[in-house]
Amino acid sequence: MGLTKQYLRYGPAALFGLVASTRGNAAFVALRGERGRCVAVPACEHVFIWDTRKGEKVLILKGFKQEVSFLCPSPDELHLAVGYEDGSIRVFSLLSGEANVTFNGHKAAVTALKYDHLGGRLVSGSKDTDVIVWDVINESGLYRLKGHKDAVTQVLFLKRNLLVTSGKDTLVKWWDLDTQHCFKTLVGHRTEVWGLALVSEEKRLITGTADSELRVWDITYIQEIKDPDEPESKKSKGSSLGAEENPGEDETLELDESPEERLLTCSKVGSIMREGRDRVVTLATDQTGKILACHGTDAVLEVFSVLSEEEVQKKLEKKTKKAKKKAKQKSEEQPEGTVELSLQEEIKRVTNIRASAKIKSFDLTLSPKGELKIVLLLQNNIIESYNLNLSAQVPQAVRASKITIGGHRSDVRTLAFSSDNIAILSAAAESVKIWNRSTLQCIRTMECDYALCSLFVPGDRQVIVGTKTGKLQLYDLASGSLMETLTAHDGAVWSIALSPDQHGFVTGGADKCVKFWEFELVKDESSIQKRLSVKQVRILQLDEDVLCVRYSPNQKLLAVSLLDCTVKVFYTDTLKFFLSLYGHKLPVLCMDISYDGALIATGSADRNVKIWGLDFGDCHRSLFAHDDSVMYLQFVAKSHLFFTAGKDNKIKQWDADKFEHIQTLEGHHQEVWCLALSPNGDYVVSASHDKSLRLWERTREPLILEEEREMQREAEYEESVAKEEQPVVAGETQGETGLAGKKTIETIKAAERIMEAIELYREEMAKLKEHKAICKAAGKEVPLPINPILHAYGNITPSAYVLEVFKKVKSSELEESLLVLPFSYVPDLLRLFSEHIHLGSEVELLCRALIFLLKIHFGQITSNHMLVSVIENLKKTTISRVSEARDVLGFNMAGLQYLKSEIEAKDEVTFFADATDRFEEKRRKRKKKEKMVLAVI
Repeated sequence: MGLTKQYLRYGPAALFGLVASTRGNAAFVALRGERGRCVAVPACEHVFIWDTRKGEKVLILKGFKQEVSFLCPSPDELHLAVGYEDGSIRVFSLLSGEANVTFNGHKAAVTALKYDHLGGRLVSGSKDTDVIVWDVINESGLYRLKGHKDAVTQVLFLKRNLLVTSGKDTLVKWWDLDTQHCFKTLVGHRTEVWGLALVSEEKRLITGTADSELRVWDITYIQEIKDPDEPESKKSKGSSLGAEENPGEDETLELDESPEERLLTCSKVGSIMREGRDRVVTLATDQTGKILACHGTDAVLEVFSVLSEEEVQKKLEKKTKKAKKKAKQKSEEQPEGTVELSLQEEIKRVTNIRASAKIKSFDLTLSPKGELKIVLLLQNNIIESYNLNLSAQVPQAVRASKITIGGHRSDVRTLAFSSDNIAILSAAAESVKIWNRSTLQCIRTMECDYALCSLFVPGDRQVIVGTKTGKLQLYDLASGSLMETLTAHDGAVWSIALSPDQHGFVTGGADKCVKFWEFELVKDESSIQKRLSVKQVRILQLDEDVLCVRYSPNQKLLAVSLLDCTVKVFYTDTLKFFLSLYGHKLPVLCMDISYDGALIATGSADRNVKIWGLDFGDCHRSLFAHDDSVMYLQFVAKSHLFFTAGKDNKIKQWDADKFEHIQTLEGHHQEVWCLALSPNGDYVVSASHDKSLRLWERTREPLILEEEREMQREAEYEESVAKEEQPVVAGETQGETGLAGKKTIETIKAAERIMEAIELYREEMAKLKEHKAICKAAGKEVPLPINPILHAYGNITPSAYVLEVFKKVKSSELEESLLVLPFSYVPDLLRLFSEHIHLGSEVELLCRALIFLLKIHFGQITSNHMLVSVIENLKKTTISRVSEARDVLGFNMAGLQYLKSEIEAKDEVTFFADATDRFEEKRRKRKKKEKMVLAVI
């Protein structure tokens, strides 16, 4: 076997240029004990936590490959649940920044997450139409609720152990979590339900749809079970049928409802009109439920205030007094009608906040002082925060901060490295930014037109940007100012290339011209010193639009890519035609010439990369490079390796001598527009439609192609495993509920580990039997051969080893691992469970596994006579051990309750949060009283 060529691996070094992604949502987190200051936002696969006051990043919660799709902080504000595009959920600790728990259950992106009021359970909704309830403390899935026919848009817990969910299928469903059953469906909406909010202590539900109405529903909880023959139930059935016959009316229809399971009634009260005409994007309340806010696809956030029951009562009393006064004035003896508040009086519009760009999501929190803090995540890579003083006569939102410095407002279309590998230039539709590569800080921001191409002028003190309007803009980096603007082409300047002698550069534009420029020093009338300028020296007229231009390193040849899908090569000195490279089916968007001038590589919109010889213009090889257009191509300095960037979100490295694909750099979540290699070849920087800039670094780690291919095959296999149909439990029908987990490569590996442990147990037991027989025959004690695995665990018994393996299976993957375990291993497991439960070790874990195994293998276990005695033993030991564990828990709970009451009695204060609230209330009342007294004086 010949020597394999060794390559060095490029790895991800950093993600920068991104303030926040628009895929997920913003959420306030109490990171430094102060709520309303720090905000968590999605940033591609990571979560950034920004301090809005300082405009600094205070914490990064690092993800894997998948993009973040939803964020939800826990009620205790110590954790943050993060949902991803692949359906996984990770729970991060905000103290350590580590992910403690991972849940895998959804097959598509997570679209909604919500904790219950204690923070013990988490509910998730997804694009796969399922709703899953997770136990956060036990780190496992409880159950999957199936009922929606389209993506779930919002999920909310009610304190009465109920769940309400909305979906794009126009339905709002009510679930009883005790029975895991959908007991009511609201079908009064004609379009998708995009948002839900509960106000007035969970007695009102507000729904936002694709029109400009916010529908308000009254919730009446029914404590006692109604009699099926009661006239009211018949009446409600009749009314719902009536509404079904007349679909034009926006009535509430209640499906899935039988009188025995009726827990609440939900009737429409009316609608609040929004000012926006388009669909609701986000509808939410603050933690108290007093403030409601929503926004559409525009830049306006509408804020409403919801009156509490006390305030409603006061208003009613005032209204009644006024009505009585009027009646007295008129002195008419007419019977008094009941005075009622209109919906618009109960839910008042506070103000509208107009942001600087389209709003993608928001979060709000009410501070104890009564000030409302709002954070807005905008479409153009900005986070804005506003303060709203609700006690003012006319509440006006004041912008508190704006985080913008960390990135561009639009997609970066061009990148360039300085000659010393330190500075990176990025330019977009509105600005040019210069970044320090080592610190990733933005050191200069300069306004520009829509930039398409750029370069550092030799010496790295100036930069030139080519724009969509056909101008060349020359900037001075020291002052950060625009020195000169030249009109270069009649259309867009698509490409710019520095000449190898560094005396000038060449540009290609949409006006079918290639123009040659030279640097010169000119003297302005106003200043004494000369400054840099450029002058046009030659022009090459062509028949088609020019898309890309490149010089050969010896400056003898100039390659020009044209709109007719060909690349024309000219002599630089005479501009005579030399070669035509044709073969691409679509225009060549990018190309580069190797350092020795031997090869030219072209990347096209037809997804292919072709490698040509520059001596005769022969095509050496055509490579199918990307699944979409090849957007950028560049050779690594002093080598025949090159990088390509594609619209398929990938960056790939190739060997132009062996025509081999070396590695793929995966990280971007949307189209990659451009990349730049540092002059020494150690760094690659790339820009994408996901608004992020990524830096990749050449490591010292050698890359072996065979291993790389093997890893690729493994990744493909793992992906195919995840896409397989879920295993079916024998005898179970497809109902409203199902198992929470899903089959993943981790669950299969866990099942394999359990199988290996049981096989080791079987072998060891057989060896032990054999050893006893040998000892008996020999009449003396013979040393037992030691198993190295058991020795590594500290000479434990084979049964204890099986338990160790069981304990190492993640809690969230236990059920799915047992589901793929063949039945032949189950009898041994049951015997081991019996042994360990009898000893009282890991009772809770083993009981959970035991009950699940009995559920899925019920038929086979009951028909197996060998297992009758084992099941009998399990029945006795399990019941006694579980009741013991329950007694211990009960005792501990009683002890904690006693300690709590002792502390309360000692300090004469109520425990936890209530005390501060009451104190604040008293202080407010006292101040009010003092003001009144002063006013009287």
